[in-house]
Amino acid sequence: MHSGAQALVVLSLLFHLAITSNASAPDEGFCSVQSLHSKPNSQPNYWKVTNPTLSPSHLQDLPGFTRSVYKRDHALITPESQVFSPLPNWVNALGAYLISPASGSHFTMYLVKMQEDSRSALPSKDVERFVFVLQGSSLLVDAFGITHQLNVDFFAYIPANTKHLLESDSLTILVIFERRYVSQEGFYPEQIIGSTDKQPLLETPGEVFELRKLLPTSTPYDFNIHIMDFQPGEYLNVKEVHYNQHGLLLLEGQGIYRLGDNWYPVQAGDAIWMAPFVPQWYAALGKTRSRYLLYKDVNRDPL
Repeated sequence: MHSGAQALVVLSLLFHLAITSNASAPDEGFCSVQSLHSKPNSQPNYWKVTNPTLSPSHLQDLPGFTRSVYKRDHALITPESQVFSPLPNWVNALGAYLISPASGSHFTMYLVKMQEDSRSALPSKDVERFVFVLQGSSLLVDAFGITHQLNVDFFAYIPANTKHLLESDSLTILVIFERRYVSQEGFYPEQIIGSTDKQPLLETPGEVFELRKLLPTSTPYDFNIHIMDFQPGEYLNVKEVHYNQHGLLLLEGQGIYRLGDNWYPVQAGDAIWMAPFVPQWYAALGKTRSRYLLYKDVNRDPL
């Protein structure tokens, strides 16, 4: 057989193998990318936070590897570094502190996994609490004995020294922020319960992202929680440097976060602490929306 004919036979065989391989194993191969026109994923909101791509099971062949970083003025805490342990006075619940005063912050940010028949404990004296549901559902019994069901994307702000109880009868994952309330004479915060989709979009002059604030911007409140949405390719125009502290949890998507002189690839499930005056900037990458939840102290003189 001539060399030209042999080449044609080889090409024909390779073409046949490629077709049959694709037909028999569409999800396998060295590089498999889902079609942009395929049916959207039907997973619930924020499922990537509790089922991250780079979870400990995916890193079992990389001993000692972590993307987590801790520096003087910022920290990146990724899912493979989370350490859950029993929370003081909680029942059937485990917590992982991601940010605390030990790192230099004036607040705590922690994840809670509530199991069957689990119940919360009260914060310390003069400590206010913000709860956001990432997975499952929890019942909040407030100081008036009224029960509120908190589903995914629901939140609750409980003022300091206010009796309340969180309960769950199945796996529920929360992110909680707490800080010692900085009082202002004549002003008293109230309990707030709501859901993200009920909060109005706010104007962001000079920026392209979408912004929702989950707490009132009035004087009684010494911090706020922002929900910020970026479409792929969008980024912060302002390269921020300010006195406020931040605690961030990336709920959806992926991107690049600049903190100081460092540039970090980040994805859903990653948490970030930003100290005062650390340069900070974010750009969304990938094919889906980025959404993050952001703590910010407000309405108080830094002195």
